[in-house]
Amino acid sequence: MLTVIIKLMAYIIVTGGAGFIGSNVVKELNSLGAEKIIIVDNLGSTEKWKNLVDLSFEDYIHKDDFIEKIKKGLFNHSVSSIIHLGARSSTTEKDVDFLMKNNYEYTKELAKWATEKKVRFIYASSAATYGDGTAGFSDEHNLLYKLRPLNAYGFSKHIFDLWALKNGVLDKVVGLKYFNVFGPREWHKGDMRSMVLKAYEQIKREGKIKLFKSYNPSYKDGEQLRDFIYVKDAVSMTLFFLERPDINGIFNVGTGIPRSWNDLAQAVFDAVGLKPQVEYIDMPEELKGKYQYFTKADISKIRAAGYSKPTLTLEEAVKDYVLNYLEQSF
Repeated sequence: MLTVIIKLMAYIIVTGGAGFIGSNVVKELNSLGAEKIIIVDNLGSTEKWKNLVDLSFEDYIHKDDFIEKIKKGLFNHSVSSIIHLGARSSTTEKDVDFLMKNNYEYTKELAKWATEKKVRFIYASSAATYGDGTAGFSDEHNLLYKLRPLNAYGFSKHIFDLWALKNGVLDKVVGLKYFNVFGPREWHKGDMRSMVLKAYEQIKREGKIKLFKSYNPSYKDGEQLRDFIYVKDAVSMTLFFLERPDINGIFNVGTGIPRSWNDLAQAVFDAVGLKPQVEYIDMPEELKGKYQYFTKADISKIRAAGYSKPTLTLEEAVKDYVLNYLEQSF
């Protein structure tokens, strides 16, 4: 069904299309036959461009040029959908004014343009909006007011969700709260690379994995829990909403099954065929008050909307990532 829809579509715009999830989205769109794709990003002096080498798309536009054309009414392509994944995603970013301009204001401009033009708009929110989890991890709209993000990045995402809710936009667009996504094409993310990739690199260098100690008496070292989701499943959930333009609102993108960092370490060691060796290290002081000890996506809403595909287990996903991608390129 999605393949047929894509072939009938005008341009699909993917912002952040050279990034981690964005380039995986474009790769999957290509596999479904879509090539009328415009990638919007900011390559700068990074090597993100390498994520574009094997992709098929019709144009690349710098993010600043793109938003200026949108604001001035100069963007004249026939567009069916915008998948807005571009953002400053560092959870340690301290320039809040930059986050507000880049993540909040930019998304507002695109959302207003898309809803006015009746263009399908799917944007990335974040599980960082849930803060320490005190208010739970439900994606029901009435709970948005109870959330308290722990970092500026999460705040910049959260206030757009609130703006969309208060201004009647949320019932016309889709916001996706991605949990801990990992997988191929994330190599360029620096400190924001997933722990799966970092763990693999540590094993290759030192033969062991380093994990943060726990400073919460409810969790032993390495037993902090996160909802880890493979990028292939995250992409599948994202494109589900391209196929179902009648469904709108905020939805969690996760597995609904929290796993420990120790589980993740074991899965990586198993994938490379080595006996686990884990060293627990001190957490940087600046992270201690902003650390999420537990996340679990409530995915009942996306399931009720019709998404029925099972997600890979942590072990299945890590094995695929390590053997079919990391081992091939290390």
